[in-house]
Amino acid sequence: MDKQLLLGDEAIAQAALDAGLSGVYAYPGTPSTEITEYIQGATLTKERNIHSRWSANEKTAMEAALGLSFVGKRALVCMKHVGLNVAADCFINSAITGVKGGLIVVAADDPSMHSSQNEQDSRFYGDFSLIPMYEPSNQQEAYDMVYSGFEFSERTGEPLLLRMVTRLAHSRSGVERKAQRPQNNLSFSNDPRQFILLPGNARKRYKALLARQDEFIKASEESSYNSYIDGPNRKMGIVACGIAYNYLMENYPEGCEYPVLKIGQYPLPKKQLKQLVEACDEILILEDGQPFVEKQLKGYLGMGLKIKGRLDGTISQDGELNPDTVALAVGKKHKSYFTIPDIVEMRPPALCEGCGHRDMYTTLTEVLKEEYPTHKVFSDIGCYTLGANAPFHAIDSCVDMGASITMAKGASDGGLHPAVAVIGDSTFTHSGMTGLLDCVNEKANVTIIISDNETTAMTGGQDSAGTGRLEAICAGLGVEPEHIRIIVPLKKNYEEMKRMIREEIDYKGVSVIIPRRDCIQTLARKKKNK
Repeated sequence: MDKQLLLGDEAIAQAALDAGLSGVYAYPGTPSTEITEYIQGATLTKERNIHSRWSANEKTAMEAALGLSFVGKRALVCMKHVGLNVAADCFINSAITGVKGGLIVVAADDPSMHSSQNEQDSRFYGDFSLIPMYEPSNQQEAYDMVYSGFEFSERTGEPLLLRMVTRLAHSRSGVERKAQRPQNNLSFSNDPRQFILLPGNARKRYKALLARQDEFIKASEESSYNSYIDGPNRKMGIVACGIAYNYLMENYPEGCEYPVLKIGQYPLPKKQLKQLVEACDEILILEDGQPFVEKQLKGYLGMGLKIKGRLDGTISQDGELNPDTVALAVGKKHKSYFTIPDIVEMRPPALCEGCGHRDMYTTLTEVLKEEYPTHKVFSDIGCYTLGANAPFHAIDSCVDMGASITMAKGASDGGLHPAVAVIGDSTFTHSGMTGLLDCVNEKANVTIIISDNETTAMTGGQDSAGTGRLEAICAGLGVEPEHIRIIVPLKKNYEEMKRMIREEIDYKGVSVIIPRRDCIQTLARKKKNK
């Protein structure tokens, strides 16, 4: 097949299409978004009627993907690392049910928190769930792992976790494609109780999963993605995981002087690890993320072996790995070719000029600061989180998707007034609705602002699940219709917005204000495409 220049995310998407994909399920989240967008734009998606609509959240995406696997089809589910927390209930149980059609779960981690709340390492989820994992070192491996991964998933009868990192997801390289495969036919498990996790059946399936761990280790030992590369200097051996292998090779273009164990498939290959440990005086672990392998080796190999990495301070415990940090870890002199001049100031991100969130925050902060000195504003994940910065300084929390409403409720339960929640339309339908239901059921004294720009703006303007339905959803959850207020956030409506905010704060119960105006970036794209 032909060779294409692809992002890591695009390599995953193209591999899935070439491997006979029947559906992708995802919620937008950097750095995973481009996988689904690439599939949505592919000609083959329309020709084969491949499912590619966005899901309401990662949990619904994971469950729908498992449903597609249930009927024998190949499914891809994509999310960023914190999205795996949302999907975890189904994800962990899918290891016990197993799969019928091949199922690959892509978790795109974000070391250094370029656009995330934490540096979570998804490999711990794969290890916790006792399923095989892949971690590509480059775009070609990402393609190959997905292309062959569906078959591997069907052969093992287990879902497969593919872990990406930001730099690999968002960098380009030449990728050689393989022959296009047809979609699987409709088929079902030979065991009619495979997906029924009643305790009696779940215990049997869990024992079977445990019994297969040696099989998974053997698969890692025989995998082409795990390789032992000998070197003449046995003073140190290096374990290089995923993209860390690329960083290591950048420092040794002629070949590394130390023995290297390249890791791309988990569980860890015991045979190659033992070979490295027996050959070398000490071991350096290079991994982008948390000390996942390093922690395993310390207990895995017993005492008496020196292991260096993030835990002993050889490499910083936070932040991305890169060629420079690897150079320092292996004892090479580091030379900085580029420095940032003192005259350059850091410029934090800001809300776009003309953004509806700006008008919402302008009126909200004016009312709260002047008239309600005891106020607190609980916010959420989205563009509007930038309300924490100047000139607004409008919010007091941002923890996880949907937490604005439930944190406001908890604070109100503790006696705070006013307790205000600010959430976006997409985040509300992702995980805010259940919090609103709690508020309604307990008649909580909260004011909830759903700042509706009718898109998932922060990740590029994808469809929002609640567009055109927010009022109906709120009413259906039990909010009194007279306390569901809609307004267009524009300067000409400032006084009306202020009056509305005052009225709903003074109301002793659940109220929802929906300032609604199209995201200006999405609107500009719509006009351009007309």
